[in-house]
Amino acid sequence: MQDTNFIESNRKIRDKLTLYGINDQSCNYIKDIITLINKEIGINKILSILLFGSQLSKNEASAISDCDLLIIFKDRVSNHHIKEMEKYFFALEIKHNFREFDKHFSKRILGVINQTTGIFVSHFLTKRKYWEETNFHKIFRVNKVFSSMFAPRKIVLGNVLINSSILYGDDLREDIKPKIQITMQEMIKSTIMNLMISLFSLAISFLKGLNPTKYQLEAIKWALKASNYYCFRDSPNLNKVIERFISFDRKKSQKKATRFFLDFLQLREFPRNNMNFMIRCPIRIVKIHTKAILFKKLVKRKERFTTPSKQLKPIIPDHTFPLRF
Repeated sequence: MQDTNFIESNRKIRDKLTLYGINDQSCNYIKDIITLINKEIGINKILSILLFGSQLSKNEASAISDCDLLIIFKDRVSNHHIKEMEKYFFALEIKHNFREFDKHFSKRILGVINQTTGIFVSHFLTKRKYWEETNFHKIFRVNKVFSSMFAPRKIVLGNVLINSSILYGDDLREDIKPKIQITMQEMIKSTIMNLMISLFSLAISFLKGLNPTKYQLEAIKWALKASNYYCFRDSPNLNKVIERFISFDRKKSQKKATRFFLDFLQLREFPRNNMNFMIRCPIRIVKIHTKAILFKKLVKRKERFTTPSKQLKPIIPDHTFPLRF
């Protein structure tokens, strides 16, 4: 009788899930997570489940994409309970091919680094109070010191807000929108963090089994996402973002940028070790952030010298690119 009630409960919960347009791999992973939470603590302890990142777009999901889920629990759920559940989440990531089983010591070390930074992690478990406080390291369960020093916290949260879908429960995104204020310091942190990931990828490039290229790809992706959000406060697919940043270059440099981003998109689809691409990544990361900062300065300069009656027009029409001063 108890098993029957549990199965019926799972069926009702799954009926409430909004999984339209999500691929089968992610759907099955999400359904297993719901079953797990319902079994361990009860689904009534969940306030909201958000899906964000590349799985929302068929044009952006790739061979290296994970399934980014943010699960917000009620405050009465203990941290101990959340930590205990997390080991089962790791098992589900392996089951659904979002994480490799860490057989070797080097891969276990890499797993610790992933967990510390939040890179290539498919689940984030938090509580409502941490969400409302925009407490970054508690929301994403990453290292407090690392996130404080290097993570562009507001940019990441801003991207989550505008590039997410509510799969279950309440929409709590409006609760923190007023707190997302982006400054130049965020862009500096983004530059440093993505450079660190890029240089780390180069440092482990001789260890082919660790898939170093995927770290370069992730660094470029987040450099683009962070810089785009800083400039435009939106989150289109990667192809659109790439078009924008190619247009920022001078005409003679656009062909070179186009070749780089074509390599980037191809490697996302068919990952392989490519040292030529990897060596170019650190410089490109600096260029992406620099162009974004210059763009923002140009916007502010034009706003300063534009009369109120003319501010209804686009501040910077497309024909003003590449950026000039």
